Amino acid sequence: MAEIGPDADLSFQSFVGRDLRGVDLSGANLRRAILDGADLEGANLSGANLQNASMIGTNAMKAAFDNADLRNIKAKKARFGLANFQNARMDGADLRGIRGRYAVWRDANWWDAKMNDDLRAALTKKWPRQS
Repeated sequence: MAEIGPDADLSFQSFVGRDLRGVDLSGANLRRAILDGADLEGANLSGANLQNASMIGTNAMKAAFDNADLRNIKAKKARFGLANFQNARMDGADLRGIRGRYAVWRDANWWDAKMNDDLRAALTKKWPRQS
């Protein structure tokens, strides 16, 4: 397995259930990686490429995803409380059932993601779409 760290190429790898708390994955290539059930609490994924990755049931509380590419990510029932999604790309992301009402969604295109109506309503109030 490739070394885990900033700018690492971890695409197409499995991290199911792994403890990755606080790890620095800034700028990492995690395309199509499987992170289901992993613990990424406090991890830095700023600028990471997570296109088509799977994060089902992942704990990413307090994680940084600013400027990350989350297009088409599958993150059903993931925990994103207090995470930072500032400027993240989320086209086609599946965020149904996530916890993330208290995350920072500034300038992220969350409106292009699939999510529960109650979360969409809460985010619309706090982080309206810029025209």
